Amino acid sequence: MNVYAPLVPVFVVALLAPLLTGLMPVRARLPQVVLLLLGGVLIGPAVLGLAAPDDVTLLSDLGMGFLFLLAGYELQPSHLRERLGRRAGAAWGTSLVLAAVVVLVLIRPDEEEELAAGAIALTTTALGVVLPVLRDAGRLDSPFGRAVLVVGAYGELGPIVAMALLLGTRGSGAAAVLLVLFAVLAVAVALVPGFRAPVAVRLVQDSEHGTGQSTLRLTVLLLVGLLAVASAFGFDAVLGAFVGGMVLRRWAPGDVGRLEKKLDAVAFGVFVPVFFVSSGMALDVASIAAAPALPLVLFALMVLVRGGPVLLWLRRELPTGERVQAALYSATALPLLVALTGIAVERGIMSAQTGAALVGAGVLSVIVLPLVAGRIPVRGGEPAGHGTR
Repeated sequence: MNVYAPLVPVFVVALLAPLLTGLMPVRARLPQVVLLLLGGVLIGPAVLGLAAPDDVTLLSDLGMGFLFLLAGYELQPSHLRERLGRRAGAAWGTSLVLAAVVVLVLIRPDEEEELAAGAIALTTTALGVVLPVLRDAGRLDSPFGRAVLVVGAYGELGPIVAMALLLGTRGSGAAAVLLVLFAVLAVAVALVPGFRAPVAVRLVQDSEHGTGQSTLRLTVLLLVGLLAVASAFGFDAVLGAFVGGMVLRRWAPGDVGRLEKKLDAVAFGVFVPVFFVSSGMALDVASIAAAPALPLVLFALMVLVRGGPVLLWLRRELPTGERVQAALYSATALPLLVALTGIAVERGIMSAQTGAALVGAGVLSVIVLPLVAGRIPVRGGEPAGHGTR
């Protein structure tokens, strides 16, 4: 079997996505993520059958890892303790309570785990999807970008911890306790001022460029190591990658600016596009087509449950236009949603049709919400747009 053949259409889609985006008028420009997902559907088993998710499992997992590593790297842990961070945390907590009420009233689940899975699914934020959009628009380093980053961080960390606590192995609290301890320990390491042995720092800095690329290799080692630990202990790999990024920002030796450029090149040049294409290939199009109204209903609930509390809690933190944008970005969901529904369906907590509908709603959120958010007037009266890199 030729293991390389399925990679060809995957990387063709990865190449065409930014080229097609560049050809679009600025006001009608789709985020690259959307084209990567749609391209994955096209080349995947649902349409042309040129490739399947199993063909790129390792590359896709590393792509997801890099996405959340970079998300954690962009986040300053101190921001979580500030007024904005506290309000963002309150917004996510409100979303979880509101989602539980919605699921309880509309679905009337028979088991607590079903209630938990449905509620958590409505509160996730696809920070890994939003991050490239803000980066392309040149807004990541602005106050608005930092606000979205903190809101999105809670939309990632909150569901991850909730998944461990509420959807852990039946009858065993040990896994949940271990995961919380892992998260607390990793965050504590990220908050402690970095201790750097002079000799080790000098050796790393002397070989961080050219053929050595020591800082980049150290980063990949950190990512793979944390993913391995997370997998071995049954934790969600996303948590390991996200916290790894927080640790990396605090402890990375050498030129941080150059390291960011190298990470961008490796992550967004190779691995991240494969993750999004693979997500498109894995989409259960048949189940969505069988009940097309359900994804629309779930999409509306996502916007209400996740975006509504952000509008409420950030009313004093951002002007109206940017607050609406932040609410829409916060309701954008996909990577965690895919992981959550996969776990819930595999354990029999959620039906395959509901899981597919949730993923379909997530795809809709990725396509629609960044597009709408980019057209909302902000300071100066101009739409934010998506920009180009």
